This record gives sequence, C-alpha cells and structure tokens, in this order.
Amino acid sequence: MSFSFFKPSRPKTPQEVAKAIKDSLMALDTKTVVEVKALEKAMEEVEKNFVTMRCMLSGDGEVEPNVDQVLQLALEISKEGVLSLVIHKLPILGWEARKDLVHCWSILLKQKVDSTYCCVEYIENHLELLDFLVVCYDNKEIALSCGNMLRECIKFPTLAQYILKSASFVLFFKFVELPNFDVASDAFSTFKDLLTKHGTLVSEYLTAHYDEFFDLYEKLLTSSNYVTRRQSLKLLSEFLLEPPNSHIMKRYILEVRYLKIMMTLLKDASKNIQISAFHIFKVFVANPNKPREVKIILAKNHEKLLDLLHNLSGKGAEDEQFEEEKELIIKEIERVSRLPILDR
Repeated sequence: MSFSFFKPSRPKTPQEVAKAIKDSLMALDTKTVVEVKALEKAMEEVEKNFVTMRCMLSGDGEVEPNVDQVLQLALEISKEGVLSLVIHKLPILGWEARKDLVHCWSILLKQKVDSTYCCVEYIENHLELLDFLVVCYDNKEIALSCGNMLRECIKFPTLAQYILKSASFVLFFKFVELPNFDVASDAFSTFKDLLTKHGTLVSEYLTAHYDEFFDLYEKLLTSSNYVTRRQSLKLLSEFLLEPPNSHIMKRYILEVRYLKIMMTLLKDASKNIQISAFHIFKVFVANPNKPREVKIILAKNHEKLLDLLHNLSGKGAEDEQFEEEKELIIKEIERVSRLPILDR
C-alpha cells in the first residue's frame, strides 16, 4: 500500500525539453524582463531546463543516458533553432547556465542522425553564429565559454574552413594579445587549433593569403609580450613543418625579412625562445637553394651568429641531436662566409 500523496513527475520527452529550452530563452526577450524579479524567474527557468538537457545528454550519475533520446534531443534542438538562441543569449546567461551549456555543446555536435551531424549541419546553415562566438572574445565574462564552444566547432572541417576564410579570423591576432591573461591564452588555444587541426585546409588558406597572414604573424613574433613571442614561435614551427605546408615553408625561408626576425629571436633573453628560433633559423641556413640576399645576410653577420650558436645549448634528452644540428649549421655559415659574394 502506497502512502505517497504525490505521483512522481513523468520525465520530459526530448521534444518537450527542446521546446522548454526555446520558450525559456525567448522569455528573456519579453518586455517583462525590465522587472528584476521577472528576469530572475526567467533565468531560473533557463537554468532548470539546461540541467534537464545535461541530464538527458550525459546521465545524472546514477542512470546512463538513453542513446535514442540523446539523438532525438539533438535533432529537436536543431529543428527548433535552439542553437541560435543559446549562442545569442550567452552574454546574459549566468555562470551555471553557461557551464551546463558548454558541457552539452560538445555532446550535441557529435550526434549523428543517419549520416548527418544534425547540429553541425544547422551551424553550416547559420555560419554567422561562428562569427558571433569569435567576437565574444571581446567580452571577458563569456570569452572562455565561447572559446570552448569554438574549439568543439573547429573539430569539424566545414566549420573550421569557414572561420579561416571569414573576416573574423584576423581578430585572433588581436585577441591573443588581450590584457586578460586567461582570455588571451584561451584565444591562442583556439588560434592554434585553427592552424593545426586540418592540414589541407590550412595549406589552402596560407597559399591564398600568404602575404596578409605572415604580415600579421610577424607582429606576434616581434611582440613585446614574452608569452606571445614564445607561443607564436612554437606554433609557427608546428604548422610550417606539417607536410601539407612544405611549399609554404619553402617560400618562407626565401625571405630575408623572416630570416632577420629569427636572427633577432636567437638573441632573445629567454633560452626557450632562442632554441625555438634556432629550429626555424636552421631551415633558412640548411636550404640548398638559398637566394643571394640570404647568403649576404648570413655572411655579413657570420661572426655574431657563430658567437650566438656556440653559446646556445639544448635541453635534456634533445642535447645530442641539438648539438649535431648546431654543428652542421655552424659549418654552413662558415662556408657561406667564405663565398665570394659581391656587395656585402
């Protein structure tokens, strides 16, 4: 015999959850939100619905998520236009709601209905949402949430390609140097993913925008900020040495202006930066097809370069290989310095 006066509430269906989220987010737009209490109540409803969504997508710690319900929820969220709403409402959502949203975002994007990632397809049809997320780095309150969501999007080639080709991409050169360290670091993580996750796409982008990109990148390499210099130098090595970018590397090492930047970084006060610079500098020197201008610069500066290299040492397990490479580079600089190059 049951003594319960209340029947347990029936769990909401995916359709009901999607509709409840949509309705609660749209309620934030109504005129009543000018009243503080009404706004608080609307926010509470959004947070409650986000918790329900999170439980349906990833379980509640005791019950595992139902795969069919997860797929259905992703489909309903796409059909109802909820993705647009959650992104545009990000600036006014509370911390808890944003945390739940970021958790759910990656799960939603991975849901494949038949042969289609339904949420990714929705974003492909509303690409302005990606621009919105990028611009949100200017809002430090939501920047880290947007960064997480962007990096999940970048895992999909079509979305990464759009950002690379959009006007928003150049904003990253500003965002990675924002005064807020956490936001700048997060922006750099996203910037790095854009330049390393999809080699062929990046190669196509760099081929089409070579001058524009490296003009901007030069400012990062010569930044007064140590972290910016170190991170951008390390990243440069990563994407230039990717096989799809071999033609970009070959073009890069023909240019005296970039050789001069590496020579300057070899003199940096930071040993880490010196070593990273060496790994790019050595490619300029080892190039069997060095243009005359590069040979002249190496010959004119050979004494200073040799002093720098003799005082440069590797780290730990890399020592032996580093020393071997350094000796080869020293010998090549000495060889070039003896060439009868005119107009030094």
